[in-house]
Parts: sequence; C-alpha cells; structure tokens
Amino acid sequence: MPPGLDTEVQYLKGVGPKNAMLLQKLGLRTVWDVLWHFPRRYEDRRDIPPLMYLKPGRHCTAKGKLIDVKSRSIGKGRVVVQGVLSDKTGEVALTFFNQPYVGQQLQKALGRQVVAYGSVREGYRGHLELHGVEWEAIEDEDLDEFARIVPVYPLTEGVPQRVVRKAAKSAVEFFANQVADPLPTSLRSEEKLKSLAWCIHQMHLPDGDDERIEARRRLAFEEFLYLQLSLQMRRNEVKQEVGISFPVSTLGAASEPPPGALGSTLFAEPMKEGRTIWDEVHEMLPFTLTGAQRRVIDEIWEDMERPAPMNRLVQGDVGSGKTAVAACAMLAAVRCGYQAAMMAPTEILAEQHFINLHRLFDQLGIKVVLLVGKQTPTQKKKASDQAANGEAQICIGTHALIQEGVKFAKLGLAVIDEQHRFGVLQRMALRQKGTEPPDVLVMTATPIPRTLTMTVYGDLDLSVIDEMPPGRKPIKTHWKKIQDRSQVYATVRKLLDEGRQAYFVCPVIFENEKMEAQAAEDLFYRLSREEFQDKRVGLLHGQMKPFEKEEVMEKFRQHELDILVSTVVIEVGVDVPNASIMVIEDANRFGLAQLHQLRGRVGRGEQQSFCVLIADAKSEDGILRMEVLQETTDGFRIAEEDLRIRGPGDVMGTRQSGDLEFRVADLIQDSVLLERARQCAIRILQKDPGLTSPEFAGFVAKVRSKRSSEALVTVS
Repeated sequence: MPPGLDTEVQYLKGVGPKNAMLLQKLGLRTVWDVLWHFPRRYEDRRDIPPLMYLKPGRHCTAKGKLIDVKSRSIGKGRVVVQGVLSDKTGEVALTFFNQPYVGQQLQKALGRQVVAYGSVREGYRGHLELHGVEWEAIEDEDLDEFARIVPVYPLTEGVPQRVVRKAAKSAVEFFANQVADPLPTSLRSEEKLKSLAWCIHQMHLPDGDDERIEARRRLAFEEFLYLQLSLQMRRNEVKQEVGISFPVSTLGAASEPPPGALGSTLFAEPMKEGRTIWDEVHEMLPFTLTGAQRRVIDEIWEDMERPAPMNRLVQGDVGSGKTAVAACAMLAAVRCGYQAAMMAPTEILAEQHFINLHRLFDQLGIKVVLLVGKQTPTQKKKASDQAANGEAQICIGTHALIQEGVKFAKLGLAVIDEQHRFGVLQRMALRQKGTEPPDVLVMTATPIPRTLTMTVYGDLDLSVIDEMPPGRKPIKTHWKKIQDRSQVYATVRKLLDEGRQAYFVCPVIFENEKMEAQAAEDLFYRLSREEFQDKRVGLLHGQMKPFEKEEVMEKFRQHELDILVSTVVIEVGVDVPNASIMVIEDANRFGLAQLHQLRGRVGRGEQQSFCVLIADAKSEDGILRMEVLQETTDGFRIAEEDLRIRGPGDVMGTRQSGDLEFRVADLIQDSVLLERARQCAIRILQKDPGLTSPEFAGFVAKVRSKRSSEALVTVS
C-alpha cells in the first residue's frame, strides 16, 4: 500500500475521532478502506421536480421544508412515523414503519429544508407518500453541493450517509492519485480502460452518468480478470500434467491390452478384433443415443486420447441422459485396461447408479462394485479389496471412495456426479487415488448459467447435453392455491386408480413453530389415515437410518407403495418411471432450481406426468418462481431466472467463500465484460504463462490470493 493510504480515517478532513468510530462500524479504518467502499447506487439531484409533479410508482427525490412530524400506533407495538415536506406546489409525507427513533430525528429537523429519496405511493385520501425513505436536512449553503449526482453508500444502523460522503470526498480529493494502477498501460490501451485513480474519483464523485459508467466498467473488468487468470492458470497446469492417453479410437484393432494397462486376468477380456467401441455401446445400452449424447461422448473420448488429464464438466438437464454418457466414458477406460470410479453425493443416488450401471455392464462381463458408508465392515472390506487388486473395474460410491484406506489398482477415470454438491478439495482427493493423474469427468443435472460456469468452473472444459430423449413428454406444471387442495387430491386419486404412483414433497420433516410449513410426518399421517386411507402410503426423510430409507425406496420402486411422502431427500437419484405426479406442498419455500430438480423425479416414463405446486406465494419473487415453473421445463432458462432472482452467491452456495463476492462486478449485468476478461486472461497467459513479466507485478499477488481461496470453495 502506498504511503498515506494507510492513514487512519479520523485524520480525513471533516471526519475526526467521533465520526471515525461510526465509520469503523462499516469496517472503514483507513483511507484505503474508504476509497474502496463504493456507492451502491446514485441519486441524480440535478433536476428535482416540484412536489406536485411526483408520480406514484416511481423512485424520486423530493425537496421541501419539513413542516410537521406525527407518530401513531397501528397495534401490536407497531408504529408509523410521518414527516410532512412542503414547497410552493404541494406536500408529500415521508413514511417510516416501526422506526420510532426516526421521529426524534425528524423533530430536530422541523422547519429546515430536507431532501428525501424513496418510492412514491398514493396514501390515505390520495395524499402522496414516500416509502423506503433516505433523508437528510440541508443548510442553504449546501444547496449547490446538493444539486449533483449524489452517491448512496451501503450503511449500517447508526451511520448517516453524510458521514460516509464526507470521508469519501476527502479521501478522493487528497489521496486517490496515490493509488498505484496494477494494470499495465498496454493492457489498458488494448481494452480501452481508464486509469484506476480516475475511476475511483468518478465512482465517488461522478462528473456525469457516462463517466460513472465508464469507471464502473473498468473496475468490474479488473475483478473478472483476476478470477479468470486464476482459473486459466489452474486449467493450464492440469493440461501440462502428463496423464493417461487412452487409445479409444484403436480399440478392437488388437487383442492385447494397451501398453501400461493392467494385465490382470481378473479384468474383462479386451474387445474382440474388428469390433469398435461403438459396437459395445450399442450392445450395452437398451436405447438409441440422442445426437447431443453422441456429440458429448465424442468430445469426452477425444479428451481421453490426449496425454494431458481430462478435466471436463458435462451439463445436462434432468432426464437428458448424463448417466449413459458417463457409462460410455467408463466403458472406454475399462476397455483400455484401467479402472473407473463414480462418486455421488448421497447413498440413494450412489445405489441408484450402481443398480443401473451393474445392469448395463454385466452383459459385457465388466464387474461393478458399490462402496458406501452404510455397508457392513465385511462388505466394505470386500469392495475395497476388489478395488485394490483390480477385480473391480468400476467402483460406485459416496465420500467413502476418498477415505484414506480405499486404494485402486489402476484408476484411469474419475466421474463425479452432481458436482455442485462437492468442493474442489473433494474432486482433488478422488484424483489423487490414481497412481498417475486420472481423467476427471464431472456432471451436473443443475443447469448453470454460462456466466456462473465461467466463474465457478472456468478451469473445466464444458460439454452440454442440450437435447432430450425422443418420446419424453414435457411435464405439465400447475400452480394451485391452498384452498384448491381437495381438487388436487382428486386428480392424484384418479391417477392412482389408473395404476400410477405419486410423490408428495414437504419442506420440513416435523412441525416447526418458527416456520409455518407443511411437515412430512404430519402429511403422511393425514394422507394414510384420511384422504388416501385405502392406498399404500410411505414416508421418507433425511433423519431416517440408511437401511430404512433404502427399504422405503425399494418398496416404492417395486410399486408396493402408491404414494411416497418425502422431503427434498428425493431431489436427485430417484428413478421410478411409474410415478407420474408430484405434489409439492408450500412450494414457495423452495428455490427455483430446487423445484425444477424435484419436478424431474416424474416424467421418466412414457405416460403424461404432472407437477402441482401448492403455494400461497405473495411476494414478488415467490410469484415469479411459480410462474416460471408453469411456463417452461427448460432448465437453462430456469437457471438464468434463478440467478436473476437470488444472485450468484445464493445460487451456488458460495456466499461464505467470498469467491463470487465482487465489489463492483455483476454476473448478470456484466456477462459480456466477463467474456472479454476471459479472453484477455487467455492472451496474457499465452504471452507469459507464469506472470513473471515486470508489467504484471501489480496484480500477481491478487491472482495468487484468488487462487488460494479457490481451493477452499465448496459449492453446496
């Protein structure tokens, strides 16, 4: 940090010790902290309309004399405070709910000029009110200073805007030019970026909208650049490793195993001469692959042939056939004389994969074993021994696969399903099970917007299965209110009488005083004793013991149960083609992506399937989620909407990591800028792979810091 920027805030002009204590509540202790504490929005006060021209439904700035302050109780300890502003044309009330302390502050400002910003609404008898108000009293000599683009900073309780504004103004005027610019002049020229000092000045004290937007663009680009450099460096390091070159294209040309492969007689016989890998795929799969599946398989096999380790992400919507694609990758690895392992986040999903893959590979003489936590010590030892001596060519499991005692004879391919449930460290732990770096294939049924893919999974090559198997009928989704429940139950009964099965999904297991929501245990009791007492009803939730969960699921698979009442434990890995309707209780309690995942448990058979969302959604976001689910089954569109509603940190579960918490950049608003930063990072590393050139010295430390934080990210 250049000298002077570590100066304590109390020494800034207009701050002093008292205001410095307030600023510390925001974590602002030095000049540097203040310079990088950017406004969250701006108010253009250059043209403030007379009060008579304020229009309901808009956010506006109002200026007038504070002529009255009132407080009144609205019951249950709640209070409404109103201050009345007046000018020559009219009046507007500043309305505050449950903020009694504001009344005292307004009393001190009575008779003074006040400026306020908020949402204009029509109140009692048509009188105008400002809601969500930010306000301050101004002196006559402040009017010229006031009539400008004013920064509005993020605050905490007890810290006024004027204190932060004074500190920022002083910091910019006296210290901004001392900030060293980490970006080389050549890069700034190439990308048409302004200097850092100029940008900091325009962010805090903008000359106009164009200047403010230009400053923000440079700062957002810089944030994206550091992240993309760290991701591309990690990608390049993996590409430089010497891994396994699987001779997939020559399989069947010779009867001998490839050089370096396991020669164990316990392995399956190599492919017969004259047969291609595609011949075995067609024999293994009981259906025809889609064009998208074939394209992705070709991309994977091409990667496997290269000597550098594969590091590929396969995205595919619910039901698009990712497991079949993974099976083809594992088949290639095994036929080349190596082992494959698949790690799933839950035992239910791991067991589902084991059942399906065992059925596919058994006909080719390829041995598949299961390794999960619930197995007995004897079962675990047997599976571990088979993995260690090479008898098990494919191992399916949960986190049990990366336990210290589990070894592989010759692991060549690691498949990680539902990647968003695992962290980078867990992915690395599975890779380290190989005697040489294995190829890694990660899969997710949670469609991820391109902007998030580039930031969270930028070190991976990407394949997308963007085509559904033929004959799959889109799931019809309906949003019903709570009072329509009897009608919904009648529809469920009709389908059950036709021989179908149904899911009922609840947000909680037990009744909870803190959250009024349908509990799974309560619904199970009610359905089994009342509405569907003549049907077979089962209960499944996360607090049940593993063998209890598997017993219930197996009964549902075998149609020994007609209805399964469950929590989100069925979100992934449950495949019952005869289940053709899902009722999601209190659907507004779930996120958009989660609702889409749950919906994907039906629609797996040939018959028409339905998803019914029972929700008393009242908030704008809640209503939007219900409407989007009704309108589309396109997981990628749903993912984009989810990102727009919740933001990147919540969508990816990485809020705590800080990895996606940018000061300025916005993944939705700045998607084009993100792509430019990615391309720029690629060009920089082509020129200087290790960032050893003196021109990059200004940001090497930031890239290293970003890289060290990535290893701790767990996407959940």
